[in-house]
Order: sequence, then C-alpha cells, then structure tokens
Amino acid sequence: MEQKLPYYMVYPMPFVDGDERQARRDLEYMKSLYPEAAKRLAPYVEEECDRLMYEGSMIYDEYPDPLQLRLACRRVFERASEGEEKPGAWMRDLIQVMTYQEILRRRSEHRSRRRKFY
Repeated sequence: MEQKLPYYMVYPMPFVDGDERQARRDLEYMKSLYPEAAKRLAPYVEEECDRLMYEGSMIYDEYPDPLQLRLACRRVFERASEGEEKPGAWMRDLIQVMTYQEILRRRSEHRSRRRKFY
C-alpha cells in the first residue's frame, strides 16, 4: 500500500527568515561593489552606528536630531581622516551619505524585529 504524505510536507513552507537572509546577502554583495574609498570608510561608519545602537537611541526617534547626526559623522571623519592623504569635503560628504544609509538600514531592521515580538 502506498504511503501518502501529509499536506504540510507536500507544499513546504519557506523559512520565515529567508527574506532576511537574502537581504543580508544582497547587502554584502552591494558593499563588495563599493569604490575603494567607500570600502575604507565602511568600517568606521559601522563602528559608529554600532555605538549608537541601544534601546532609546536617537537613531530610533521618529525624526533624529540633525545636530547629533552631524556630530556622529564628524566623529567618523576624525577617525577615518587619520589614514587618508587628502581628506576633504568629498570625504565628509561620503561619510554623511554612508552614515545616513546605515542608520536607515538599521532603523528598518529594528522595526521589523520589533513587529515580530509584539
């Protein structure tokens, strides 16, 4: 006699975190395509954003304080400019864009994690 599979085995459910894994893979691939200057700055930006990631941080405010964001970018610039030959306005602008993009990504991840638990 032939064994029939239960319905839940016939149509496998995708993993819940499959989208998150795919997004992480996409992010890592896109970061590998960064120009050399951006690749050198990325660790400084990520370190500063790690420092700002705590419950109640201003980065999770509905409208983060522009002054605090600029101060965070200045800290990144000061650390990153030590190893650069010609730090200037281009580097300050790139750091600002990269920092805001990283904060946006982390805010999005924070919102998606928060929704799962409530």
